Amino acid sequence: MRLNQTYTNKQIDIPYLLKIGEGKLAKIGKYLSDKEFGNIALFLGEGMEELIGDAFFAGLKAFSIKTVFKETVTGIDLESVAHTAFSLPAGVDAVIGIGGGKALDFAKYAAYLLKLPYVAVPTVMSNDGFCSPSVSLTVSGKRKSVKSGIPFGVVIDLNVIKNTPDVFLYSGIGDMVSKITALRDWKEAFRKGTERFNDFASLMAYNSLDILFLKHSFDIRSSEFQRSLANSLLISGLAMEIAGSSRPASGSEHLISHALDSISAKPKPHGVQVGMATYLCALLQNNENLADVASVLKNTGFLAFVAQDPFDRREIEQALKSAPSVKTDYYTVLSETDSFDRALSFLNTDNLLKQMVK
Repeated sequence: MRLNQTYTNKQIDIPYLLKIGEGKLAKIGKYLSDKEFGNIALFLGEGMEELIGDAFFAGLKAFSIKTVFKETVTGIDLESVAHTAFSLPAGVDAVIGIGGGKALDFAKYAAYLLKLPYVAVPTVMSNDGFCSPSVSLTVSGKRKSVKSGIPFGVVIDLNVIKNTPDVFLYSGIGDMVSKITALRDWKEAFRKGTERFNDFASLMAYNSLDILFLKHSFDIRSSEFQRSLANSLLISGLAMEIAGSSRPASGSEHLISHALDSISAKPKPHGVQVGMATYLCALLQNNENLADVASVLKNTGFLAFVAQDPFDRREIEQALKSAPSVKTDYYTVLSETDSFDRALSFLNTDNLLKQMVK
């Protein structure tokens, strides 16, 4: 379906508060006080109170920040988020989310419903959702991507990130390299007249890749790498806000991951699925950055990590068949009629794929 290619300037939101570095968690009280947020609603992931320790709450107390509501997030269904949001006490100045994707999405959407400032404090760098203009919620029993808003603030404490298990870092790497195939799919969709294209959003997404590829060694445990990964994922989220869609960060590789979520007996973390699928889709696209994808997957240890527990070949084949229908009127390289047969050929012949899929 071709679109009427009418373009207008648009207003975009960006975070007002942005702090990335060591020891930032203990300083959140000061950051909130500087913005005159005296009363907060706090949403925590499971186990987060023990993880963040006393320093966080001491920092709030030092600047007279009152936690007027606190909840540990266990579910992410739309009805529960809405009920909690509209049950918050009067006088809340800001909503704070601390944890992984579930807690952050819960807090982000609650703030969006109430039109309150939201501050994201991600404790893992597993995907770019913490700074994206959408959330993943359960709606009628199914996970759906739902429009929300960009955070007012993002605070990332690298002392917390460095203690996370490798799987979260590899998931973040997989979600980050996916921009290579997503951007190519977006450009092809634009050429076919089925999508609008935003040059600035594309530039932002490419720049996020440059930060990851060019600014550090591939030692995932180094603070330099983790800072680069955090910056890259944050910029990727902003690229989606600029574009007004997920196109700068999500293409054929994400369709395969969504299909795997429905098919797999035991789905792997989102970014791990996306990372494998990015390499496969880069092959299908004959992508000029294929060597960069391979380099990142090999040199960070992503490939060796996946090879320890490879993807099931039958599930991958099923996912390749169903992926093009995950989204309607959504062109990617998987929309090409020969993509399935070519993918099977690569699964049989490519050395990296044979390590990741068995």
